[in-house]
Amino acid sequence: MLDINFIRDNLDKVKQSIDARAIDLDLENLVKLDDERKELITKVDELRAKRNVAAKARDKGEGGKVKSELKSLEKQLGDVEREWDKLMLQVPNIILDEVPIGDVKVNKVIRKEGEIPKFSFKIKDHIELGKLLDIIDFERGVKVGGFRGYYLKNEGARLHWAILNFALDYITQKGFKLVVPPVINRGFALLGGGQFPWGEEDTYKLEDDEYLVGTSEIPLMALHADETLDIKDLPKKYVALSPCFRTEIGSYGKDTKGLYRVHEFVKAEQVILCEADEKESLGYFEDLQDNAEGMLQELGLPYQVVCLSSQDMGKKAALTYDIETWMPGRLGYGETHSNSIVLDFQTRRLKIKYRDKDGQVRFCHALNNTAIASPRILIPILENFQQEDGSVKIPEVLQKYTGFSEIKPK
Repeated sequence: MLDINFIRDNLDKVKQSIDARAIDLDLENLVKLDDERKELITKVDELRAKRNVAAKARDKGEGGKVKSELKSLEKQLGDVEREWDKLMLQVPNIILDEVPIGDVKVNKVIRKEGEIPKFSFKIKDHIELGKLLDIIDFERGVKVGGFRGYYLKNEGARLHWAILNFALDYITQKGFKLVVPPVINRGFALLGGGQFPWGEEDTYKLEDDEYLVGTSEIPLMALHADETLDIKDLPKKYVALSPCFRTEIGSYGKDTKGLYRVHEFVKAEQVILCEADEKESLGYFEDLQDNAEGMLQELGLPYQVVCLSSQDMGKKAALTYDIETWMPGRLGYGETHSNSIVLDFQTRRLKIKYRDKDGQVRFCHALNNTAIASPRILIPILENFQQEDGSVKIPEVLQKYTGFSEIKPK
């Protein structure tokens, strides 16, 4: 969330961000509620002081009068603060100057890397290849797991784990600490991580205050909730491997076939906590981007980097780059990675602070990036490296993990 004082001092800037994201939010009402909240807090504090004086003087008459008035004002304050909290949690992050203003149509392609393969034969998509090679079973997956269900089998299962292990080795060699986090998280983690209130419909709820997370960014961010770190311990760099779960309610009728948009998958996620310095944060943003692109380059996959528009990026992000990898079966690029700088938006919600060199306590900045998500990444691997007979060559960097160099039709 944003600091209420920052909102009040930068009303035009915050309103521009809200409008750019096409969000319906009454900022004036929030400021009005904040005025009312502050006034009530002052009155409540004054009455509590009077109550203490009356208690010391053993003045039961005055004490009873103050107690009754205080009870009424505390109820008013509670009502106002609940409404204030609700609105504060709906205020999105500010957007950085680089963000294109508008909807998905104004997403900006920054660069393209790699050479798109040319085939001298009729290509197959990953669904056909999966059946031909006996490595993916969608029919039984749907029978057992329901809509968007799948089985990865044989070399397909090995390839799945190979790509994830490759990613973990690649990222940990960059100095990131490896974590396997809990994927059943309490509500505060999703609210603090910015998944709520905007992504509630896409989240599986279990019971009481427990949810299945759609990304390990959430438990990684909550790892240091309510902590004050020392500047010498920053930056904190983590890479987590976890299953992820998404209802995909908002995507019905969209990418319903194949492995592109599924309810459960496994992802390696990068998260950084650093000092509250925008220049430093942007430097780490580039580092995360380099990590993701570096893996695709080693895999030999062509891709493009896209700066997301104000309406296409997440509400918690100040800037987001997506990587879209070439998928021949789609005759186009498909999103495989997302890289976001969040500033102190999440850390304020989660109360993650650090003590700077002058002893001042500040909120950390946070960044997150998809290292690799599977099975989606299997789509470009299978489709780009297919051969005329239906076999698929395995990228050389993966062969030490798979134990084989190609998958042949059965």
